[in-house]
Amino acid sequence: MQVSETLNEGLKREIKIVVPKADLQNKLGDKLEDAKQKVQLKGFRPGKVPVSHLRRMYGKSFMAEIVNEIINDTPRSVLADRGEKSATQPEIDMTEDEKEAEKVLSGDADFEFSLKYEIIPAIEIGDFSAIKVTRPVVDVPADEVEEQVKRVAQSAAEYSAKDGKAENGDRVTMDYTGKVDGEAFEGGADTDANLVLGSGQFIPGFEDQLVGAKAGDEKQVKVTFPEDYGAAHLAGKEAVFDVTVKEIASAGEIVIDDETAGKLGLESAERLRELVREQIESQYGSATRQKVKRQLLDALDEQYKIESPSKLVETEFNNIWAQITHDLEQAGKTFEDEETTEDEAREEYMRLAERRVRLGLVLSEIGEKAGVSVSEQELQNAVMNQVRQYPGQEQQIFEFFRSNPDAVANLRAPIFEEKTVDHLLTVVDVTDKTVTKEELLADDEDAPKEAAPAEKKPAAKKKAAPKKKKADSAE
Repeated sequence: MQVSETLNEGLKREIKIVVPKADLQNKLGDKLEDAKQKVQLKGFRPGKVPVSHLRRMYGKSFMAEIVNEIINDTPRSVLADRGEKSATQPEIDMTEDEKEAEKVLSGDADFEFSLKYEIIPAIEIGDFSAIKVTRPVVDVPADEVEEQVKRVAQSAAEYSAKDGKAENGDRVTMDYTGKVDGEAFEGGADTDANLVLGSGQFIPGFEDQLVGAKAGDEKQVKVTFPEDYGAAHLAGKEAVFDVTVKEIASAGEIVIDDETAGKLGLESAERLRELVREQIESQYGSATRQKVKRQLLDALDEQYKIESPSKLVETEFNNIWAQITHDLEQAGKTFEDEETTEDEAREEYMRLAERRVRLGLVLSEIGEKAGVSVSEQELQNAVMNQVRQYPGQEQQIFEFFRSNPDAVANLRAPIFEEKTVDHLLTVVDVTDKTVTKEELLADDEDAPKEAAPAEKKPAAKKKAAPKKKKADSAE
């Protein structure tokens, strides 16, 4: 096999491969000898079929197998010999002329083809001790914990039927059927459903229209599903719900004590408060994590100005652009509505794509050098997290991941990235700073998005129902 480099510009490489016909004939001879010992043909004893006869019968098909093996094995061996890593699967370029291909399969011509690919640039990992990161932290005030505890305890409140009109805080028991464009939709109906008015449990506008209702009332509730609603076929659609009010009940006084905690499955009010505090601290912790990670990525962005493989940038840009145009279409908006133009937006998101790819490569190299790895258990946990997002469709989602190994592999990247960030936070200079929750939760203007693409989710339909979110919980 003859290997020669025909292009070396920046990250782009092109390698010409020539496999002499003599080598092809030798490989064919080996295959024919192997087949001679195994094949059984009428009129010949086992192992006694002449090679010349096998060549006439199977020569071209065996040579096609040899060509495919060469195409499959050569890119890996060439890259290994050159000490290079390809950013994407190398492109194979070979003759499309039928006569030339026929000569190769007949063993009368050399097999020539080329590999085209972009390499992952060499990244020299330096010292991170000079990177300074400020970690914003919030001290959770006791009154915020108490307010959240009361919301959680609301689910354990005792309700008693009342006469008169429904008010915020009352529980409405009802039957309802929802329709879009006059047609009922899956998940849009229920009987004896309980809804506490003011809880924000149903989509915006639904609960407000039940304030003032009385037992026995029949009402039409008109709402519009949010543009970002989980069921895409309902997002942004107007719906009408035929509602029959069956009972109005008012809540008794909420007392935060051990008895109330027991109704929530907890041993004491103290334990309830502990869980609520942990939940709030976890929410603030997520915001803190994002702030710290952004600072870290910005520092790496300044430190590593490597060239990014154009194919990876193009793929990342196409993913971003598809999401942007989809969001605009769903919202019924244009680039002008966002005070920009399509050309300006393309330029901005191309810069974002290049940043994501570059930082992704940097984090990958840092993680590999630090020995970061993702265990099978962590991947399984990630799959389970995906499954939980589609209640009622667990088996379908499990099957999706079982039959799509690439989908499981896609879950590895964000886990690897987060573990690499954890490693970096042990070696950079981190200073804690106490801030208010408003400061912590405020968005940073003009801040770039995270380095890695968003985790892809399996294509499955979520249950369509008027619920917007679950009631607050201490779990």
